Amino acid sequence: MSRPVDAVIEFLEAEKARGRSHVFLDNVAREGLRELFIRARKPAVASAAPEAATVIQAQTAVVSGGSKAEQLTALRGQAENWAPARSLGTLRDKMVFATGSPDADIMLVGEAPGHNEEKEGEPFVGPAGQKLNDILKAMGLRRENVYISNLVKFRPALPRQTTNNRKPSAEEMAACLPLVLAEISVVQPKLIIALGGTAAEGLIGLEGTVGSMRGKWHEVCGIPARVTYHPSYLLQSGGSNDVKRALWEDMLAAMGMLGMPISEKQKGYFLPKA
Repeated sequence: MSRPVDAVIEFLEAEKARGRSHVFLDNVAREGLRELFIRARKPAVASAAPEAATVIQAQTAVVSGGSKAEQLTALRGQAENWAPARSLGTLRDKMVFATGSPDADIMLVGEAPGHNEEKEGEPFVGPAGQKLNDILKAMGLRRENVYISNLVKFRPALPRQTTNNRKPSAEEMAACLPLVLAEISVVQPKLIIALGGTAAEGLIGLEGTVGSMRGKWHEVCGIPARVTYHPSYLLQSGGSNDVKRALWEDMLAAMGMLGMPISEKQKGYFLPKA
């Protein structure tokens, strides 16, 4: 199995073959590489985060264009033929890019497209997508007001696959993470919400249960980040009010961070009835 850092080497060799002798690094990239250097000088820890950071920052700076929309269009084109991901041979062919506003204050990141997302070519559709729409509506938002993406841009493959899905591997996340970091660099949201433990692991470098990750603020590229349950978990939990309330408290925290109005009715969603 190749290491995530091999994706960086492959990318740089490809750029060299195109005649490029330098790769421009923006301030976000430089800061990430500085942090990586500091981590590399510390004793080794059983974590893939440092290697993942290498992949992210080395390729984030490739994004070019004028407006945010133009930059995201260019990034979509790069994602379509993203060699670090396609060379793994473990992902399906169809690329599913992000959706939403390039000027969004909130960026939501899931783990990978599933059957419905691959079919529609858009993240968070189907039952989980409808649940996310309901959550956004309760916040006073619509899909068009936020930016919705997935850590991995291709559906993870399985033998004789039909509608069944699997979560992406650490290697698949590391290969695709540069794309998400580039999206963050372009959109510059005021806060990021990682939907589910897998997204939190790949994007923020956290480990453990969602219950242990949520309820507090983390950081991605200097941007406040929150972890909460994936909308599909709400469906799988049988409509548990405890899970709904926990997720909703994370959304209330996000609304508070942005200074959004919060009504008494909103504050009371999913609380036990007296």
